Amino acid sequence: MAVLAKRAACGTLRHSFAIHLLEASMDIRTLQTLLGRQDVRTTMIYTQMNDRGLWGVISALAR
Repeated sequence: MAVLAKRAACGTLRHSFAIHLLEASMDIRTLQTLLGRQDVRTTMIYTQMNDRGLWGVISALAR
């Protein structure tokens, strides 16, 4: 059983999923499909977050 130090909502997991896939060089259209988005502009929000470095958090996948 995993114990999380902070509360995580479904949206938090969704954001983490999207950011990790973008960091792994997934194209935006594939990510749009995986997230179930109708409009690519709503998926583009994750690229802006990724450019900012996800608020200074280092991905565990990058280690």
